[in-house]
Amino acid sequence: MQYLINIRGKLVDLRKPRVMGILNATPDSFYEGSRVQTEREIAARANEIVAEGGEMIDVGAYSTRPGAAPVSEAEETARLRQALAIVRREQPEAIVSVDTFRPAVASMAIEEFGADIINDVSGGNAQGAFGGEEASLGDGDNEMFRVVARAHIPYIYMSSAKDIETMLLDFARKRQQLHALGQKDIILDPGFGFGKSLDDNYRILASLQELQAAGHPLLVGLSRKSMIWRLLGSTPDDALNGTTALHAVALMKGASILRVHDVRAAADTITLCERLKN
Repeated sequence: MQYLINIRGKLVDLRKPRVMGILNATPDSFYEGSRVQTEREIAARANEIVAEGGEMIDVGAYSTRPGAAPVSEAEETARLRQALAIVRREQPEAIVSVDTFRPAVASMAIEEFGADIINDVSGGNAQGAFGGEEASLGDGDNEMFRVVARAHIPYIYMSSAKDIETMLLDFARKRQQLHALGQKDIILDPGFGFGKSLDDNYRILASLQELQAAGHPLLVGLSRKSMIWRLLGSTPDDALNGTTALHAVALMKGASILRVHDVRAAADTITLCERLKN
């Protein structure tokens, strides 16, 4: 399917899937190899993402791994200010996505650094619930939805639902709220690993093509997650082969964006899958 998203007034065509490289400005993200904190580390990671074929850089400063310590809004803001300034300096043409669930942090990133996309893994839950029933609560006054709608930038909505049918219903409800505020570009993330069992994750992946019925591009975040390494009896460090295998499945089932740690491997997978499809 043809999907277009508006980035800085230009339409980006997602018929060919894109790679979103992860830049974690945190000391405790689940995959140790993704953590960058110093100016030199952040600059090197931003440049590496682009050099290896990533067109989008997803910058986050709040670890959402199970058991991670909470991060104050002030600390998240300070980390992001440092990281975004460096990313914009090093790669001014890259599409910059900001991974946050806090409306005030999203506003800062948009106003001060021109964030191109907001990636909200809480599904609009400003209390920071990442997966599970509590993440679906609170459909009333949603400040994050208003922030992205005012900015006219794409919004990544992650669903905490545990099956495709519920996910489509959940997304339809939230999309109605977003559209009522004037939000146009919405990207759907099925939320692999967030409040879902191993079986939930694989059932959703097996039926991923059904989410195209929503009529919006799909972002898939499988990279080195526990649904891979727990099944294989390994660790996040050893999960690249499994990640690549599942990326190929996701691409053949309609994924438009791969959010990844290993950019070159994902870009190569896209090239091969596109050749096969075409």
